[in-house]
Amino acid sequence: MKNIAIIPARSGSKGLKDKNIKLLNGKPLIWYSIQAAIESNCFDEIMVSTDSEKYGEIARDCGANVPFLRSLETSGDTIGSWQVVIEVLNNYRHTEKKFDSVCLLQPTSPLRLASDISDAYAEMIKMNADSITSVCEVDHSPLWCMSLPKNKSLTVFRKRQKDINRQNLPNYFRLNGSIYIRNIEYLGNKVIIKNDKEYAYIMDRKRSVDIDSYEDFELAEFYINKNFNKRQDINE
Repeated sequence: MKNIAIIPARSGSKGLKDKNIKLLNGKPLIWYSIQAAIESNCFDEIMVSTDSEKYGEIARDCGANVPFLRSLETSGDTIGSWQVVIEVLNNYRHTEKKFDSVCLLQPTSPLRLASDISDAYAEMIKMNADSITSVCEVDHSPLWCMSLPKNKSLTVFRKRQKDINRQNLPNYFRLNGSIYIRNIEYLGNKVIIKNDKEYAYIMDRKRSVDIDSYEDFELAEFYINKNFNKRQDINE
């Protein structure tokens, strides 16, 4: 199989300026995703999709390819990641490069390991899947959550809480935004992202930090310095 990793790195972050190239423990944020992709040995192409030549140069210095920049149509803040992926695959198709799978690696997930990527691909083969998406266990069961009435009374919630046996609660998971693997199909001039048979790849919560704020940066840096982003999968 020929696999491509696409790391989307738009320059116009509103929540945290220049988030994707902000230094995390002395390295640009995108470096972590690029390095994990390289070390996984899963890819024939590792590409950063960006609208900025400055970001492109940084990505190249980190070891990724940036053969073209995003179009204006896919550079806005309302554009979905898969629209970006389709544009990238179409641009490669025009140069007669086609791939069997694409792995979307968000740069805001710097704690994923190379082994997470390779293990996710192994899971895809094992399950004969069309797609694999990474998840992690939630911090607290949604059954322990509540909505407050206007008077902020806890009476109803406390009554309901007494009926919940913590030891018997099922495990709940959430998408962690780290790994999205999809098989690709080419039909004429159309690129199809396959998503019919989708399975989960479970990651540890400590490797599932999704950076959107300065506080997220601090947490990720803490985990990196404490070496907490090592292998601690709950499915091991």
